[in-house]
Amino acid sequence: MIAYLANSLWADGNLGPWYRFRRAVHDPGRVQRRILARSLRTNAETLFGRRHGFAGIRSAGQFQRRVPLAVYDDYVPWVDRIRGGEPSVLTREPVLRLMPSSGSTAARKLIPLTRGFLAELRRAIGPWIVDLYRRDPRLKRGTAYWSISPAIGPPAGESSAVPIGFDDDSAYLGGLFQRIVERALAVPGAVRHLAALEDFRYATLLYLVRDRRLSFVSVWHPSFLTLLLEPLGRYWDRLLDDVAGGTLSLPGRDLEPALTRRLRPDRGRAEELRSLGPGALRAIWPHLGMISCWTDGHAEAAAAALRDRFPGVPVVGKGLVATEAFVSLPFAGARPLAVCSHFFEFLDAGGRPHLADELRSGGEYSVVVTTGAGLYRYQLQDRVRVERFLGATPCVRFLGKDDRISDRCGEKLSDGHVAAVLRQVLEPLELGVRFAMLAPDEEDGTAGYTLYLESHREPTDALAAQLERALGENPHYRYCAALGQLAPARVFRVREAADAVYLDHQCRSGQRLGDVKPVALSSDGGWTRRFEGHYLRRRSA
Repeated sequence: MIAYLANSLWADGNLGPWYRFRRAVHDPGRVQRRILARSLRTNAETLFGRRHGFAGIRSAGQFQRRVPLAVYDDYVPWVDRIRGGEPSVLTREPVLRLMPSSGSTAARKLIPLTRGFLAELRRAIGPWIVDLYRRDPRLKRGTAYWSISPAIGPPAGESSAVPIGFDDDSAYLGGLFQRIVERALAVPGAVRHLAALEDFRYATLLYLVRDRRLSFVSVWHPSFLTLLLEPLGRYWDRLLDDVAGGTLSLPGRDLEPALTRRLRPDRGRAEELRSLGPGALRAIWPHLGMISCWTDGHAEAAAAALRDRFPGVPVVGKGLVATEAFVSLPFAGARPLAVCSHFFEFLDAGGRPHLADELRSGGEYSVVVTTGAGLYRYQLQDRVRVERFLGATPCVRFLGKDDRISDRCGEKLSDGHVAAVLRQVLEPLELGVRFAMLAPDEEDGTAGYTLYLESHREPTDALAAQLERALGENPHYRYCAALGQLAPARVFRVREAADAVYLDHQCRSGQRLGDVKPVALSSDGGWTRRFEGHYLRRRSA
């Protein structure tokens, strides 16, 4: 009853955004022009706004002429001023936090978070949730699991006048909605503060298995859920004892009250679970009505595996969401552009910008956003295809990254950052490196990354561990590795002619010989097979 009331209050509280979004999809051009005008008016007296003449801009065309397209590196000086405590740099609103995300030429990006940006996110989340419950009212009757990220904090000793990171995933909902949603969650947010990954997994599984009314699961990459469930059999007897006794058995841990407050003895549920066994996932959660996760790009195979583990449960694709912006949302059986949230532009193959009401069906574009976080004409470097229209609003499918990103499980490694990592770990060793490329690889069915290295001298035994630590400066990579989604980094020393093998493959793939450029990161797998017969030695971190 508590979950039903909380879900109903959440949905009812978002009826206004749902109505507005439903109207907006029929006239996205008007809505988008209003969002741009409001952003320019609000931020005209910021340092960025004065430099680019926001006060004199009267149209999208003027905005495009006065404000250049940008990537994160262009914003680093502005973010540094925010970190130093300077006000009104990018936005008139104070920056509440700086959110870490993976960077292109550095280990990470720090994205400003403002109340206005949170409101933009809620203008997409609200319509999605109302539509979700209207399309399947049964989901309101049970609890939900929204993936909780373990608290992997910023590097030690980092100083900033603005806090870095986020307290809790549900804080994106803000204020009253955050408190309402927490009443309908199967797993309390406090589990994220368990420092040890195994403790985090165990506590999460305990709360999940004791909850027979679980009806909705939302994760990002589908492998997150697969890996979360992997130790269920190993923990089974201990979990049943805790369910029966209303306890959380984490020996040697001082547990805060928020972790155990909701636990009550439930011998009946323990006996029910004992009769089912850990393999009967569908029977453990008989009311589970939907799993929401990524289903596009590299996530397709993992999503298919999740469907096999939960037969009969719809595995539904999320919209396109990044730390910087909410691009599209599930709505009315499609994934329309979040036209009420940010101002969008789309670059065609020739680099020409188009507005949301100027796209064509079947067209492929690169997404550019202007947001309440103070990012103006910011290139997400996400490539999308317009699949259909909802009203007059394009519905888009994520195709991949424009800026040579490898993203198997959400780690978002980029070529620029990997190049910096390889310089960091290889140059001090003076190995006489002739070829060095990092690429995704699989060992024992687990994704990971291998450094293919051709060098005059033998690398040290510590190289793989050094590489793993350096890659871990990327918060998304560190998170995926901590969850076990990524195996530790590996090093394969190639005997000879590595560049010839690489060149041959690129040409066979359709590139002209003169267009083939060396890369620090390949997003393609299969290099272990291509370099077969060329290895001298292999090491793992």
